[in-house]
Amino acid sequence: MSCLNAQPGERILDIGCGDGPLTKQIADAVQSSGYVLGLDASPSFIQIACQQCASKNCVFRLQDCRDVRADVEAVNGSWDKVFSNAALHWILRDPTTRHNVFRDVHSALKPGGSFVFEMGGKGNVAEIHAAAVATLRANGVSMDKIREHHPWFFPSDVWMRQALEDAGFDVHKCELEYRPTRLNPNSADGSGGMQGWVRLMCAQMLEAVDESKRDGIVKEIVETLEDVNTREEDGSQWIGYVRLRAVAVKQS
Repeated sequence: MSCLNAQPGERILDIGCGDGPLTKQIADAVQSSGYVLGLDASPSFIQIACQQCASKNCVFRLQDCRDVRADVEAVNGSWDKVFSNAALHWILRDPTTRHNVFRDVHSALKPGGSFVFEMGGKGNVAEIHAAAVATLRANGVSMDKIREHHPWFFPSDVWMRQALEDAGFDVHKCELEYRPTRLNPNSADGSGGMQGWVRLMCAQMLEAVDESKRDGIVKEIVETLEDVNTREEDGSQWIGYVRLRAVAVKQS
């Protein structure tokens, strides 16, 4: 949000807006003279956003953000800024549409407009990814099938800078930050700890095995991670997030 620096009167497009609370904060910052459009591919997220966060200057629409150009308003060249938070590592997963996303964002912006985003970067949740792959392989899943079900794309800062420049952007910032993050304490059903994180965030990977095997796979992954992610001093569990943050400007 600090890199976005939303100002009153600005038009800002949020791609991968989720259920909308951050988009609403942006709409509050641009005030009634500004306008924010949030796009997301999840019907449930958009329904929640429309119910809880929409206002006269904050609109939400269902849209697969691998193809932003399908929303005519989104790519009409009228936006001061395009913003994305913790969504592009999902949106960019498909290599066949990856570079189209950057071209669509470039088309969306006014000359001199900014593309501001943060996503998972190279090495993000590497220990969890490695444990999940190893566990699936040990349970007879081929690497080809695992790759087919891999849900994320975590690029390096070098790759991202080149991709943005290829799309016509002047890259002002592109950096990786290691950000170890503590998980919430385990709830009774495990939803607040490592088990819950694996079930939610690795759900697509778990689809590589029969549903009857998934509980056992999750248990194996969590057991593998026990010594890696648990701190001896207090038993807290941590995830090794690596964030990729960038600010790129459409050349005039």
